[in-house]
Amino acid sequence: MTARPAKAVSRRPPRPARRTSAARPPRAGRGGPRRLYSRVRRAWDRPLTAYYLILGGSLLITVLGLVMVYSASQIKALQSGLAPSYFFRKQLLAAAIGGVLLLAASRMTAKLHRAMAYPLLAVSVFLMCLVQIPGIGVAVNGNRNWLSLGGPFQMQPSEFGKLALVLWGADLLARKQERKLLTQWKHLLVPLVPVAFLLLGLIMLGGDMGTAIILTAVLFGLLWLAGAPTRLFTGVLGGAVAIGALLILTSANRMSRLACIGATDPGPGDQCWQAVHGIYALASGGFFGSGLGASMEKWGELPEPHTDFIFAITGEELGLAGTLSVLALFAALGYAGIRVAGRTEDPFVRYAAGGVTTWVMAQAMINIGAVLGLLPIAGVPLPLFSYGGSALLPTMFAIGLLIAFARDEPAARAALAMRQPVFGRKPAGVRWKTMRRRVVRRPSGER
Repeated sequence: MTARPAKAVSRRPPRPARRTSAARPPRAGRGGPRRLYSRVRRAWDRPLTAYYLILGGSLLITVLGLVMVYSASQIKALQSGLAPSYFFRKQLLAAAIGGVLLLAASRMTAKLHRAMAYPLLAVSVFLMCLVQIPGIGVAVNGNRNWLSLGGPFQMQPSEFGKLALVLWGADLLARKQERKLLTQWKHLLVPLVPVAFLLLGLIMLGGDMGTAIILTAVLFGLLWLAGAPTRLFTGVLGGAVAIGALLILTSANRMSRLACIGATDPGPGDQCWQAVHGIYALASGGFFGSGLGASMEKWGELPEPHTDFIFAITGEELGLAGTLSVLALFAALGYAGIRVAGRTEDPFVRYAAGGVTTWVMAQAMINIGAVLGLLPIAGVPLPLFSYGGSALLPTMFAIGLLIAFARDEPAARAALAMRQPVFGRKPAGVRWKTMRRRVVRRPSGER
């Protein structure tokens, strides 16, 4: 019996092990930082980015402001014989009313906003005239710009004058642009500049130069957006600077404030006391602050710790991290406002969004610049952050305008329509493929 020959054994070389995705080296040029940058850029360019930045940023600034008002105002309230939460409760009430105004403004159409412009301007001028009548107007810290509403409640009509100028100026310029009249300088300046000067004159009669500077910034913002020629823009700006210089040189109080820029010593007569102690508060905060409620400067050393210099108390209690967070929130709000003004085709929306953004950013820069010792103390609050219902209410209404404009963009409307929930979820049988297209699944499988 013969033995079977053994089967030939295949001697193929073994296959190399398949590389897994985890072991695969990254390709050149497609590393982590670049991919992260592309993702951030795509997220930044989404249609609802401005909407979420305005809504989230303004709410965060307001909530943080309420916390800091409560912390910064307790000692001031006790020194005045009031309850520690007195100023906080008033600010909380103003924030609640402002939230209603914000929601109402965000739900209004641009047509309704334009219809409000002339009545709001007329009411603001009337109230600002009432301030100058003896026995009706109230002077606070040397400025006669307040009306008493009874009890502890007061109102500053000039704050509503900012909102009136934005809405009325935007409506005026939009109507003239539709008629192609803005190419003529007389239509560009009249009646916008005379009405703005009327508001400025009424404000300066009360001695409030800080509010007048912000109103001037709004005026120049509107002229810039309307495409004013450089020669005309420079001429109006030069005239405003000359008038401002004259008003400063003729007032000893304003000259002393100007002399306190960059001061490190209170000086003769402690004229720079507030500016210097604001710097002390910021310097003692360090990176992470002394802790919420642990400020030392608010114990009578720093005047107005819950209004004009609340940013200094924030730096002392929350440190550099807290102040940078506030600056980042305002920067995000400003970027979103510029984005809304730049992407719209409606001239009224462009002028109104640009005017509101100029107003909020200019006021924030003037307040923070004064606390840092880079600008003279103008006596203006930090928007949405400082104590003061008269400043908070029109500002929150203006933020509602920006929210309405951001949501009214065509791409944003489409994105929001996709996200409308039905009992908390998407409609059954609908699969969203892109922002503008939807595919309906049919039960038979046909398309």
